[in-house]
Amino acid sequence: MPELRPAGVERRTFLRYTSALGAAAAITAGLSACGGPSSTADGAAAKGDGNGTIEAGLSYPLSTGFDPMITSGATPYAANMHIFEGLVDLDPATLVARPALATEMPKKINATTYRATLRDGATFHDGSPVTAEDVVFSFERILDEKNASLMAQFVPFIDTVTAVDAKTVEFKLRHAFALFPSRIAVARIVPKKIVEADVKGFDAKPVGSGPYRFVEATREDKIVFEKYAKYNGPHPAKAQKMVWRLMSDQSARVSAMESGRVQAIEDVPYIDVQRLSATAKTESVQSFGLLFLMFNTADKRFADKRVRQALHYALDTEKIIKTAMVGNATAATGYVPTTHPDYHKAATAYTHDVAKAKKLLADAGVGKLKFTVLTTDTGWVKDIAPLLKESWAAAGIEATLDIAQSAAQYAKVDGGDFEVMVAPGDPSVFGNDVDLLMRWFYYGFWPEKRYAWAGSPAYKKVKQLLDKAARAADEATRKQLWGEITDLVADEAALYPILHRKLPTAWNDKALPGFKPLPTTGLSFVDVGRA
Repeated sequence: MPELRPAGVERRTFLRYTSALGAAAAITAGLSACGGPSSTADGAAAKGDGNGTIEAGLSYPLSTGFDPMITSGATPYAANMHIFEGLVDLDPATLVARPALATEMPKKINATTYRATLRDGATFHDGSPVTAEDVVFSFERILDEKNASLMAQFVPFIDTVTAVDAKTVEFKLRHAFALFPSRIAVARIVPKKIVEADVKGFDAKPVGSGPYRFVEATREDKIVFEKYAKYNGPHPAKAQKMVWRLMSDQSARVSAMESGRVQAIEDVPYIDVQRLSATAKTESVQSFGLLFLMFNTADKRFADKRVRQALHYALDTEKIIKTAMVGNATAATGYVPTTHPDYHKAATAYTHDVAKAKKLLADAGVGKLKFTVLTTDTGWVKDIAPLLKESWAAAGIEATLDIAQSAAQYAKVDGGDFEVMVAPGDPSVFGNDVDLLMRWFYYGFWPEKRYAWAGSPAYKKVKQLLDKAARAADEATRKQLWGEITDLVADEAALYPILHRKLPTAWNDKALPGFKPLPTTGLSFVDVGRA
């Protein structure tokens, strides 16, 4: 078998992702695999039937297709947790790795060799068996640079993947990587025969081996799933059917929850959490999900880290959290939140200090600082935007707000046409280890293509430290190196979190036994019943 060449995101531009997602972006009303019942019938089917229908309100439309190699949309990614399996999956609530298609976590043969065995009788939703050949194909297509897979950046250490027999797969690594067993959760296993026959069709109508089978999807309306009766894995479907209502309008989600039309909603508006708690179970879970402040360091003003630091010190983050988020966030004191097992308090802590902000600007030789800040029109971010402007104004900094849809704002960023950006981000949907979380924002695509940090000595050092940590055999060394990186990126502040948000979810706990709110975007009904 030929060598698989890893394709890190740093080797391509965001436009290549857009091109690879071309078919996915065309998803409209015609994605149905078969007709679905009306909303009235859906609701009726769920009542009083322990094996009935789960209805839920999701906050984002279908912005991409479902191909797990390239999907970047929050909603299809959440759907894929139910449709597909990896050899290893992450528990949706704890983000701890666990065997899925594999009978156990991959076995370490030596420092650079691992083996995994498939469970007996596993089948895809078309009834065909899941084989080692499908596993090899799934990894091979991720690592093939021409496919522009979003997942490739997370597994650059894989050298070759081979089928030892019909049920056993062997991985050879380029170098030792202690996090290998959990990291391969980023790779979902797909049916080679179906994907090779029609990759665009597969993207629109996904076929996996998970507990739920895809039925139909309509871009801004709904996704419908049904129980896969032949699933024989550790997490069988506990409802006969699921209907996910795609409700980007916040008030529509709240109304649907209050009326009983759905049994769960994600992304409860912070202002509505208390009211909903009177009729539903609500919980705000601390997440890695951050609001970051990013600078175009090609702009000579923001090439000076003192100017970047000044904008952080000028922010009254506690007021922002209390006023706009009703307390549902924590100010960043490190790259990951304090609840993360590998939390490290950064040596540079950005408390609200207007005097320090002014001094830093003066020391940098900046007089009247004026700039435009791009923000997204995500509900909670839009609520925060005026408070950012207010904080900076108190330090004599004049910011003009430019609020628009995420795609429009990133088009400006990727064209180099921006000064400052404040936006949400959360790569923890892919995994929760610090190496993955740091590589997303600090290795490759983002620093090289978005905030123009590639030529800086600090960026070179971050890359070296991340690579050194990846090769470290012991946990203590990895943590020490991650701590050094945290201190460095906090001090540099080219891109750094302002806060880590809590994710409010509401659900009917009597109707959904086993349901747990997630620390990531989306909802999970794995191991959840319908009473």
